[in-house]
Amino acid sequence: MGKLGLTEILVILVIIVLLFGGKKIPELMKGLGTGIKEFKNAAKDGDQPATSKKPTQEENKL
Repeated sequence: MGKLGLTEILVILVIIVLLFGGKKIPELMKGLGTGIKEFKNAAKDGDQPATSKKPTQEENKL
C-alpha cells in the first residue's frame, strides 16, 4: 500500500479529464507548477538567516 500502479494513475487521469475538460488542464498544471515554485522559493528563503539591519538613532535611544 502507498504505491500507485499504472492502473490507478490512469483512473485518476481519466477522472481529472472528465471533471475539468481537456482545455482547462494546461491552466491547472501551470498554476500547480507556479505554486510549487513559489513554495520552494519560500522554503529556500526561510533557511537563510534574516539580515540584520543597523539600529536607527531612535532605536538606540530606547
